[in-house]
Amino acid sequence: MYKALKEITILLAEDEEKLSELMQDAIGEYFKNFTVVKDGEEALNSYNKERPDIIITDILMPKISGLELLKTLREQDEKVPIIILSAHSDTDKLLQAIEFGATRYFIKPLDPDELLDYMITIVKKLEDKDILHFTENFRFSLSKKLLYSNSSHIKLTKRERDFILLLSKQKDYIADNNLIKKTLWKKEDEVSNERLRTFIRRLRKKTSKNLIQSNSKQGYSLTL
Repeated sequence: MYKALKEITILLAEDEEKLSELMQDAIGEYFKNFTVVKDGEEALNSYNKERPDIIITDILMPKISGLELLKTLREQDEKVPIIILSAHSDTDKLLQAIEFGATRYFIKPLDPDELLDYMITIVKKLEDKDILHFTENFRFSLSKKLLYSNSSHIKLTKRERDFILLLSKQKDYIADNNLIKKTLWKKEDEVSNERLRTFIRRLRKKTSKNLIQSNSKQGYSLTL
């Protein structure tokens, strides 16, 4: 099974107990966490506490319907994947679900394996957006702030992780010296250029002299 699933948390909102148990038994073990709630109100509370990576909701539920839940969640989060389940092909409701921002819908009776296959495609897309690729097979995870060389994890200090994250978010991956100093040494009044250069040298020793590039008087960048 796709290993990246073990890093993913799922929220399932389903008032049919047999179906929620079936789904949890069939696919729950593949994920880091698989939370099941019985109505839309519980789902909203669980989302606000846990911020799951993927949400699956029945379209008809007590207290808050799946459509109302979808609409409310989209007002808070435009990106989280939300999958809608429906007991029948109600065209109006499904069109509303698409209008409110559903990622996809499935018609019951549900095949857990089909749902799992689709969730794997979602996770792959999430992973592609999260991972930045640089020279010499260096990869950086934006969400976890972890740097890899091929399959090996490179241990970095917090300041080193923040530095790579800063460069990753800049246009053309270039950050000027003043921005770097201000970001990495927040509480210190003055940071010399020599201290910054020493920091860069040490990081290059851990990684590669080619990963971090000096850009004349502009600052530093990561090499694509």
